[in-house]
Amino acid sequence: MPKVLEIKNLKKEYHTLKGAVLALQDISFSIDDKDFVAIVGPSGCGKSTILSILTGLDKDFEGLIDTHNKKIGYMLQTDCLLPYLTIWDNAILGLRLTHCLTKENLSFVDNLIKKYNLLEFKDKYPSSLSGGMRQRVALIRTLATNPDILLLDEPFSALDYQTRLEVSNDVYNIIKSEGKTAIIVTHDIGEAIATSSKVIVLSKRPAIIKSIYDIKLDNPKNPILNRKDAKFNYYYELIWKELEEYVTEPNSLSKKN
Repeated sequence: MPKVLEIKNLKKEYHTLKGAVLALQDISFSIDDKDFVAIVGPSGCGKSTILSILTGLDKDFEGLIDTHNKKIGYMLQTDCLLPYLTIWDNAILGLRLTHCLTKENLSFVDNLIKKYNLLEFKDKYPSSLSGGMRQRVALIRTLATNPDILLLDEPFSALDYQTRLEVSNDVYNIIKSEGKTAIIVTHDIGEAIATSSKVIVLSKRPAIIKSIYDIKLDNPKNPILNRKDAKFNYYYELIWKELEEYVTEPNSLSKKN
């Protein structure tokens, strides 16, 4: 598979009144087309910083980032739906802000809304939707600009555990159905294994890559079933051992599986 993203020797420092703080050190990895990759690590290690750099929001870094001219979409931790806009207007907000409200793009969004069972809510407001449905709208809004690579920054963290399982399965299948490449940042080791073809494990700050695991489970189209795969626990224990030293730090990661 062709490479769609390459990161080489990424280094990031924050400058404070007390001096420089090294956040990322010598981060290097590549991602193939249509990969679904997870980044896990203790809280504050710089996972979300990597996403900010990839989007271009943070340009103060050292190293090489090559996106091979691919468009990038960014889905935040919260759905960020505007309460005074209808579901339709929220879904096309990115197109409106970028002056891309073409007939073709609007038709594309309309088809996504129909395809993912939101048509009856098209003219309703976010307050009438469940948390899972709101996340679906947020994903459609991200897909509306037709990015090649999707960055997901803990998109399910605000959901209860059962809803989180259902929505992560839903979002995974939407991304795969649309033929996108994705990177998800998560504290949840089980979520990372169940959804991803590759898991990148970071150390605490200054973050380095401790390991990269190629995940091979028997149900690549169903993250929920992947949790029942015999190899799921094998990968889980490997990654848990990498991160176990950080569990005494509050909110560092989730052992829930």
